[in-house]
Amino acid sequence: MSDEAADGFVRVRLDLSYDGKDFSGWAKQAGGRRTVQGEIEDALRTVTRSEQTYELTVAGRTDSGVHARGQVAHVDLPRGVWDEHREKLLKRLAGRLSKDVRVWSVGEAPSGFNARFSAVWRRYAYRVTDHPGGVDPLLRGHVLWHDWPLDVDAMNAAAERLLGEHDFAAYCKRREGATTIRTLQELSLVRGDDGVVTATVRADAFCHNMVRSLIGALLFVGDGHRGPEWPGKVLAAGVRDSAVHVVRPHGLTLEEVGYPADELLAARNKEARNKRTLPGGCC
Repeated sequence: MSDEAADGFVRVRLDLSYDGKDFSGWAKQAGGRRTVQGEIEDALRTVTRSEQTYELTVAGRTDSGVHARGQVAHVDLPRGVWDEHREKLLKRLAGRLSKDVRVWSVGEAPSGFNARFSAVWRRYAYRVTDHPGGVDPLLRGHVLWHDWPLDVDAMNAAAERLLGEHDFAAYCKRREGATTIRTLQELSLVRGDDGVVTATVRADAFCHNMVRSLIGALLFVGDGHRGPEWPGKVLAAGVRDSAVHVVRPHGLTLEEVGYPADELLAARNKEARNKRTLPGGCC
């Protein structure tokens, strides 16, 4: 996965959002399942009248049912295709794409930009309500209902113990050859005037199911089934705990992806590709 477009190609950045309800996640899959990547690549091929499909690279792959408000991707297009279509590409994509996915901007990316490896953080929000009557019908596709009262202060006390660089193996679905070391930069919860509790989760990167597992653990604290120290003990144990539930995906939204200044892109790409280890540990 190169940090520069090949000769004769232009790297184009796309900023986009989607409602994940009817998508089988971001990444293309066999069997004809509908995915965000597949939808956008098909639309790009059609509106540029290209015979081949130009593959997208995304900042963060989202699972089935997860939404995105601030997703970022890049695609390498032949210079001739870009020059011909750049002025009308955004509007043509709007006319071609289904209404549950939108591309908000397309533009030539700076030298060294890689949507995945250049990112310095990803910020997600998870929304849940403990209202005894359930979820507002107009929000039901984006808010989880938890049928126990939640103590947000206790959840925040538990969240503080998870911040920093750790091996999050206890909160991740392991993938062969992939590290589970991540730096959790922010984990905080606020109850809005409407009663909806929004958890903000920001890290340099996330491993599979990490956000939804963290929220599952915090909900167990919030409803009194566990004390504020419990999620930290699970983290330290380094193994999956059967009491940590992976909450449903519809409450989760990728809100924003952060990138460094253009002159720092190359250094960030190199850093992101290095497999991390913790001091005193193998991995």
